[in-house]
Amino acid sequence: MTQHVIGIDLGTTNCALSWRDLTEGSGDVVPIPQLTAPGTVEERFLLPSFLYLAKEGEFPAGALALPWDKKVPYSAGEFARAHGAKVPTRLVASAKSWLSHTGVDRNGALLPWQAPPEVERISPVEASARYLKHLTGAWTTSRKSDVDSEEIIITVPASFDAAARELTMQAANQAGLHNVTLLEEPQAALYAWLEKVGDGFRKQVKVGDVILVVDVGGGTTDLSLMAVTEQDGDLQLTRMAVGDHILLGGDNMDLTLAHHLAQGKNLDAWQFTALTYGCRQAKERLFADAKLKKVPISIPSRGSALVGGTIKAELTREDVSRILVDGFMPQVRVTDVPRTARRTGLTQVGLPYAQDPGITRHLAAFLTRQSRIAEGKSFVHPTAILFNGGVFKASALKARVVEVVNDWLAKDSGSPVKELEGADLDLAVARGAAYYGWVRHGHGIRIRGGTARAYYVGVEAAVPAVPGFEPPVKALCVAPFGMEEGTKADIPPQEFALVVGEPTVFRFFESSVRREDRVGDMIDDAARTEELEEVAPIETTLGGDSGKLVPVNLQAAVTEVGTLELRCLEKGGAGRWKLELNVRTKEE
Repeated sequence: MTQHVIGIDLGTTNCALSWRDLTEGSGDVVPIPQLTAPGTVEERFLLPSFLYLAKEGEFPAGALALPWDKKVPYSAGEFARAHGAKVPTRLVASAKSWLSHTGVDRNGALLPWQAPPEVERISPVEASARYLKHLTGAWTTSRKSDVDSEEIIITVPASFDAAARELTMQAANQAGLHNVTLLEEPQAALYAWLEKVGDGFRKQVKVGDVILVVDVGGGTTDLSLMAVTEQDGDLQLTRMAVGDHILLGGDNMDLTLAHHLAQGKNLDAWQFTALTYGCRQAKERLFADAKLKKVPISIPSRGSALVGGTIKAELTREDVSRILVDGFMPQVRVTDVPRTARRTGLTQVGLPYAQDPGITRHLAAFLTRQSRIAEGKSFVHPTAILFNGGVFKASALKARVVEVVNDWLAKDSGSPVKELEGADLDLAVARGAAYYGWVRHGHGIRIRGGTARAYYVGVEAAVPAVPGFEPPVKALCVAPFGMEEGTKADIPPQEFALVVGEPTVFRFFESSVRREDRVGDMIDDAARTEELEEVAPIETTLGGDSGKLVPVNLQAAVTEVGTLELRCLEKGGAGRWKLELNVRTKEE
């Protein structure tokens, strides 16, 4: 019998672990043992999402041992991040961002990215599985409980598509986790807030309120809108919309500070990496201690004159406030859109980082894009803001976001927003995940919302052949916006034929703004509709006689983990086919 629910924040830059007793309702965060130096294991509440793939013989035997694994050949966490800054070719970072990158084979061994041939590489899925193994090892050591008997909630960005969610589940399975449910991170942050304020939330929000969740972590920015509604006299929370997956966060800020301090200094790549690491530490110290005015940073030389060659710098509170506030939270109009730089003819393959560092511009675009749910206004008017992510430990950054949003509202005859005091900015997502597990068992308030997007399957139009002209592809809605997990929908019968017995490709589309489409609605020429975005296709060979066309009815199902299945049921026959997402893009 399940006794606990375990909440896991599988973060881009940091991971965290929390739990809740399903009988007593008690719970807390779990300290995570990790290497801080070779042979030294210490507990931290955060596990930095970094892996160091050690070279054979690089460390003495047993130097990387953990309480639950004495022969682990790699390091995860604090030491991996610190030592990996000195040997970046062996450092795995941003695995979660690679997990959502549709332009690469996410099951392929590609990390560390662009490492030399002699370095072992692993896939983003394997890297995620190793973090999960470390976290479950911490749980087993701390609580003396086997994870097989527990309920696991793993958080993912709200912007993760179905393929990225499925890959997260694959990583969980590789880590030996089976009783797993996925939860969107902004919802987890809101659950943590509900846990903290208890019944007092009724005094802070009312029916009709729109809560904007702004989650800026180390590597990503995640935006969501939640509505406060009412049913049978009880307040409810319903997810209204989610933003795109934006690779922009605290890591960008550290790089910006490093570039500022590097001016006038002749630093090589290794020294600049060390400076970036020093800027991150200095920034966090300044955020944590309001009395500090400046923090010194030392960059060691790699030459023989180790002491004499050391480069010294200092990061001041004034630098941090000016550079980060104006650079990442600029004063913009709500009609502004994120800038895109002109691309050169050749570019390196890598993560699709946001080209515009202005988070407020991304926020403006998000609220404006959702204008169709804004009841006649030019953009959605939030009434409250919940901040999440370590970046917002800097009160100046929170204040600037509130200032900018209130300026937009004032110019559109709206009322000012209020800030909802959240839980611990570093640990809220893990805490909220565990609390969500408690809510699933009939306690507290559950956030409703279902799928964050509407999903469509491509249907080739039946038109006469024309040289040089490809038949247009229509988009059939198979799962509308907000379709609840664990439900299925029968697509109204139409004349569809399924190609079996030979390789074929099924194209899929999604939309975060088309909220009125219902199951069975058909959109002409999907490729030319700006409100639709094509996602990873399904490439498969369905069983049957080669080249045969089988008349079918369609049924869509959203699983308990939030992924989409399209089922094809033979008309008048026993044939059954289920389409599962292929995580490769067409170019692979």
